[in-house]
Amino acid sequence: MKTIIIGAGVAGLSVGWKLAQAGLDVLVLERAQPARAATWAAAGMIAPTAESAHANADETQFARWSAELWPEFAAQIEAQSGRQIGYRRDGALIVAATQDAAEQLRAQSTKTLLTADEARAREPLLGGNIVGALWDSEEAQVDNRALGIALASAFVRAGGKISSNEAAVRIEVRDDRLVVQTPFALYPADKVLIAAGAWSGEIEMDVAVLPTARPVKGEMLALIPPQGTLPPKQVVWGNGVYLVPREGRLLIGATMEDTGFDTALTDKAEAWLTDRAVGLMPSLTSWKIDEHWAGLRPGSPDNLPILGETRIKNLFVATGQFRNGILFAPAIAETVSRLILGSAAPEIRGFAPQRFAEVS
Repeated sequence: MKTIIIGAGVAGLSVGWKLAQAGLDVLVLERAQPARAATWAAAGMIAPTAESAHANADETQFARWSAELWPEFAAQIEAQSGRQIGYRRDGALIVAATQDAAEQLRAQSTKTLLTADEARAREPLLGGNIVGALWDSEEAQVDNRALGIALASAFVRAGGKISSNEAAVRIEVRDDRLVVQTPFALYPADKVLIAAGAWSGEIEMDVAVLPTARPVKGEMLALIPPQGTLPPKQVVWGNGVYLVPREGRLLIGATMEDTGFDTALTDKAEAWLTDRAVGLMPSLTSWKIDEHWAGLRPGSPDNLPILGETRIKNLFVATGQFRNGILFAPAIAETVSRLILGSAAPEIRGFAPQRFAEVS
């Protein structure tokens, strides 16, 4: 069975890897380079507790299930690619600056709520303007850039093929088969998966089956500490940002802007991220900016993922993950690959493309 996947981000590569392992003939078409868009620009948190404040019940349940799948998912990727991806479960602190915020943390989770002194004992870089923090020892992270490279390797080793710098521009139905058109070729396929992130809605079709994708720009910074200073030992959330220790650097994210496909870096974002991080950890004023980058998250009209088969038979979609593409990766791989294979799949009706009554 010939399967075309449009998009070599974490979703497309994860599903493609599962399908290739099952013996399918899988080709991934990537408009640029594999895993160099939202996957590369992310921070790699696997944080169902921290993200639950922004999620509905279906999304929270999906996130927690996916987090449970991550240890085995990571082990398999490393074993089959021969590359390390830096998965580790070293916990996270979710910091409250006010008593009301602390009470909200207490209400949203059964995890341990620390006093301000206990939080600073766990993370000495925290400033004095906090009242407490939620500690979740099960929150994890992965090196998202290493993950993308390893997934591409595992997919190819399983028999999959990647065509880089080849964008899908149109999908047609011809004699009950799907045909994907690129600037270079026509690719007939039995099944097609659109997993092109923020670009998923840019593909031409005779019948509109997807709502307009909403690219959401996010800018991030990476700081390096002064000599002799160590970064935090765990992820820290608070003051509107998250701080992620990664190989001697501290990642700070992230802004959110609806600016279309513009990825230009701005002084405004740099200043906002710096000010927010320093407000959480005052000593960061002496740290140097090592990298400043931007990416486009794949949004959707209702801010929920779009997963499953569309109104066109054998045309599937996996997009709209917004800020949870890394977190959701194993669950998307499991559910969408099973749908494409025609085997029993976990219920994901709340994310089905058909929930949108009208597509414009």
